[in-house]
Amino acid sequence: NGYYNSMWYRCIHSSRDLSDMVFVMNYVFNKDVLIQFNSTVREFVGYTDLGVHNAELWNKDPNILNQWRGEKDRYCTHNAKIRQSAIADKT
Repeated sequence: NGYYNSMWYRCIHSSRDLSDMVFVMNYVFNKDVLIQFNSTVREFVGYTDLGVHNAELWNKDPNILNQWRGEKDRYCTHNAKIRQSAIADKT
């Protein structure tokens, strides 16, 4: 009987050249998604009253937006290239 919060980061792609890469971050509280950032939408979307409030604040801050917009390349593409290389180089 407690409160649980988590952030989930997902990198989704299906092409070998990673051209369709999408970065998704979900902020979850007690199994409910409060806020999501999706690199194709390029801004935060709130799914609860608190999430909508925070999404509006974060979307107004260019520093926060630029940080999250860069995660697709910094986190997803960088790591996917390493994994893709490790898989493709196996014989």
